[in-house]
Formats: sequence, structure tokens, C-alpha cells
Amino acid sequence: MNYNNILFSVEGSVAVIKFNRPQALNAINPDVLKDVNAALDEIVKNPLVKVLVFTGEGDKAFVAGADIKHMVTLTPLQAREFGRVGQELLFRIEQFPMPVIACVNGFALGGGCEIAMSCDFIYASEKARFGQPEINLGVIPGFGGTQRLGRRVGNSMAKELCMTGAIIKADEAKNIGLINRVFPAETLWEETMRTANLIASKGKTALKGIKDCIDRGSDMDLINGCRMESDAFALIFTSPDQKEGMSAFLEKRTPEFKGDLY
Repeated sequence: MNYNNILFSVEGSVAVIKFNRPQALNAINPDVLKDVNAALDEIVKNPLVKVLVFTGEGDKAFVAGADIKHMVTLTPLQAREFGRVGQELLFRIEQFPMPVIACVNGFALGGGCEIAMSCDFIYASEKARFGQPEINLGVIPGFGGTQRLGRRVGNSMAKELCMTGAIIKADEAKNIGLINRVFPAETLWEETMRTANLIASKGKTALKGIKDCIDRGSDMDLINGCRMESDAFALIFTSPDQKEGMSAFLEKRTPEFKGDLY
């Protein structure tokens, strides 16, 4: 399938979606959202893909936010629809049945920060910048920023960032728990793909089980979360990956995971 606003590729077991509007700093509009959804449809149909990576084309931006040229003429009802469509896409990314990594190579502002937060974790260039600066336009985040940011960095820090519109550097984003790691710009992609390929070497069933347990358990008390985990642990014993992983360990060889319950 041909895309106008993203570059889509599969490298081994790793799918890559690259936002591709560098002339607009990869800003988001409805056409971008449609392209990403279509690419996600392709990925779920490909049984070989085990990890998804998002990044941005060029060396300036991951996604610099929503396209102001699109938003400036929206009516209130159109604005709500745009926000809801964006939120649904981010829910889909968050709940995607495989690990999703954000490789942030530049500005991740507004909608860009929100997209990154919907991923399982974030690697960033030392040149990356993060923020929810919508307040400077007289509006608030609309793709889930007021909700996900507080869950990552705490409500008081989220309020400070959203209310001031501050744009922070990658090292500060790491210090407050927004992102996982910071790398030199020239090694960011290599390091991201190193981790993506390492994860892709693991069992697909176990990867999904870990993601589900951590995500679902975060809204449960500890006892119910652990009960849910033990059920998932037991279910995985029906997977060929469990047999392969344990047999390989006992036979002192590298496992070849091929099973997939999902």
C-alpha cells in the first residue's frame, strides 16, 4: 500500500512507521491518522512482525504537534471529532498486541508527545524536546495528554508542564520519568533497533502476556493484579513457545520461538 504521510517498512520482525511530513515538522492532521491506522492494519495481518517502532523523518522532529493550519478553522464539533479520532488511534497503539517503541529524534510536542506516551516506552536523541504547549495556543491537549502525562510523571509535574507550556530537553524528560533512555543523535536509531531486535527474538506469546499484565494490572489492587498474572502465566503453558524455551534451556541451546496463541 502507498502512503502519502508516513513511510512504512518491515525489517525482519520489526515494523517501522515513520512520520513523513518533514516540511511541516511531521505535524498531525486527519490524513496522517488515516495512514497510521492503515499501516497498523497491515502489521496485524503479518504474523512475522513482533515489534513496532515509531519515528519521524528528518533530523528535526518526531512529531511537532497537530497541524495548526488544519485546526484553526475547526468548529467545536469538528474539534471534538478530531480529538476523538486521535484518541482512538492512541488507544489502539497503547493496546496494540505487541511491544511498541517510540524513537524520538527531535521535537515531540503536543500530539507528538501524546503519541510517544501511547507507546510502551520511549528512546530519545539528546536533541529531542518534549512538551504539551497547547496552552500557548489558548487550548488544552486533545489526544490524551492531560491523562497520560500525569500517569507517567505525576499529576503535579503534569500540571506544571501543561499549564506553563514548557518544552523540556531529553535529559530532563528522563529525570522525571517521561522517557526511558537518551542517546547521542547519531546512535539513536542503532540503539533503538538493537533493543527492538532483542525483544523480537523473544516469544510473541510471552511478550503479549507481559504487556497485558503490566497494563491491566496498573488499574488493579496488588492481590487482583497478581491473580490476573497467575492466570496469564498458566495460559502461556499452552503455547509452543513455553515448551521450546524450557527445552532449549535444558539442552543449553538458543531457543527458536515460533508459537503464537493470538
